[in-house]
Amino acid sequence: MDRHPFRAPLIALAIVALTVATIPAAITFSSTFKSMDAGRVSFAGKKVAAVVMSADEGLRVAGEESLVRELGKRAVQAVASYRIVPKEELRRPETARPWFEKANVDGLMIIRPLVNDTRQTYTPAMWVSSNYGTPWNYYGYGWSAVLVGASSQIETTVVVETTVYSLPLNQLVWATVTETRNPKNLQAFIEELVKESVKAMQKQGLAKGQPR
Repeated sequence: MDRHPFRAPLIALAIVALTVATIPAAITFSSTFKSMDAGRVSFAGKKVAAVVMSADEGLRVAGEESLVRELGKRAVQAVASYRIVPKEELRRPETARPWFEKANVDGLMIIRPLVNDTRQTYTPAMWVSSNYGTPWNYYGYGWSAVLVGASSQIETTVVVETTVYSLPLNQLVWATVTETRNPKNLQAFIEELVKESVKAMQKQGLAKGQPR
């Protein structure tokens, strides 16, 4: 079983220069996973840390604030990770974990944008693999795949993983993968992605209440 679904070179979404002139396609949900324990998990009224794994600090901060706003509309006490974890300690689970625990968060919602030239297959077995099964295994793996580089491509498929972890259960409870072709405005793309991902999370019962 391939436990490393992204074997093609991965380049941080924030630093990709897109040169296409065509209108980007809509965000497509290509795969979704829900844990058997997800039915007894709800983050309504609880504290959840919003994490955007990006090498671009501006995009990360803006994306996390967007997540906080959308989760807040659904009765979740969300906090951006950049507000609670020092930048120099953010990428390693052994240094970041104590800060999240100190903040008393019950969950992590992580968005990891990637650029990928090949279609990958997500299966239930992959979601519970060692890389994805627990929050801190994924946290280290996720940051390790955010590479620094630059690219200009005619056709670009943006693949985004969104994972939601319960810290009390120490496991992945929900995950989704989206694909979008040729987004031209990265900031607008991330904001729209956040909205759609949080809506999908709400439909699974992980966040209650209607947007205010």
